[in-house]
Amino acid sequence: MSLSTAQAAAKQEVARRTTWTSIALNSGLTAAQLIVGFTAHSQALIADGVHSLADLVSDFIVLIANRQAAAAPDVDHNYGHSRYETVASLFLGGLLIVVGAGMLWRAGERIVNLQDIPPVKVGALAVAIIVLVSKEALFRYMLRAAERVRSAMLVANAWHARSDAASSLVVTLGIIGSLAGFRILDPIAAAVVGFLIGKMGWTFAWDALQDLSDRALDQATTDDLRGILLSTPGVREVHELRTRKMGDLAIVDAHILVDPLISVSEGHYIAESARANVLADSRVIDALIHVDPESDALNPLPGNFPLRSTVSDAVRAAFAQQGLPVDTLNLHYLSSGFNVDVVLPASSANDSVARLKAIDFDALRQQIGARQIHVTQEIGLAPSAASKPVIDTPR
Repeated sequence: MSLSTAQAAAKQEVARRTTWTSIALNSGLTAAQLIVGFTAHSQALIADGVHSLADLVSDFIVLIANRQAAAAPDVDHNYGHSRYETVASLFLGGLLIVVGAGMLWRAGERIVNLQDIPPVKVGALAVAIIVLVSKEALFRYMLRAAERVRSAMLVANAWHARSDAASSLVVTLGIIGSLAGFRILDPIAAAVVGFLIGKMGWTFAWDALQDLSDRALDQATTDDLRGILLSTPGVREVHELRTRKMGDLAIVDAHILVDPLISVSEGHYIAESARANVLADSRVIDALIHVDPESDALNPLPGNFPLRSTVSDAVRAAFAQQGLPVDTLNLHYLSSGFNVDVVLPASSANDSVARLKAIDFDALRQQIGARQIHVTQEIGLAPSAASKPVIDTPR
């Protein structure tokens, strides 16, 4: 099992365990809050009960999203399903905003009709204290588990439990004030709870919306990833490093600068090594590494120099006139100019140097727009493909 697969499995297991714990606790608390809230005439306790009911709904959303997010990439979702968690956070935020707004509206109506508020019974206080202690304990349990597996959705759900504890504290104080003879404190406590719920929902929804809009990683994390790429042997420079969130993880796109005269296969090897290094970071789910021979600001745009077919035809024709076959052509499109490396086979004529001198390299360079034509010849030492320089023709 790979590291990323193991992390996903651990995250899913923690999400399932903590969420079912939250469901069991919230089910009991919701029933107690709503029943005692109605019988003890506490609007604040009823509001907190509705809050706990919203928690139950959000817990089931987390369970569904966690299961979907763990699914492997498919034809419709090539990068996997990690953003299901982000969508769940957005939905959860919207739900909390609606619940908070409803509580504020109901509390306002109660305050306007203060004379209709019946006295709160002492039983409401006992339930409020039990809820307060339970929600704080649940928060601490869930946060530890979420931070251990680095899950933003689970962290959000844990802080949701902390908001429940904060609202339960407000409810407790409101009930105490109401029992002391200040009846208005009970609906005021309900209004505060509604505001806290709505504010938390807005935070969740806004953060999720930013992630769905391809928000980048923070600067410190980006600098860490840049350092990982730069530490790869063969990488001279990293530029155009871009990141975007995919659930709790990120997709990385980067251009790396390598020696412009190495082979394509070596450049590919360096790029794959850089990609493997950055994928080893637990914050990255996928990476696309582009190889550049020079900085994009210096490297010429495609079309400024001749294509390989044009160069190959001209060079082979010029060499063929002197009876020299061409084994390999290496073309270098650089900001300093267009260079051509010509490799002659070991079986070429013994007087290849003399024949090369008969070629009009100035005319050939002008024909193909080359700054330099460099010629070498294989020496035929099997199994190596070693070569020796024959002639170098700088302009």
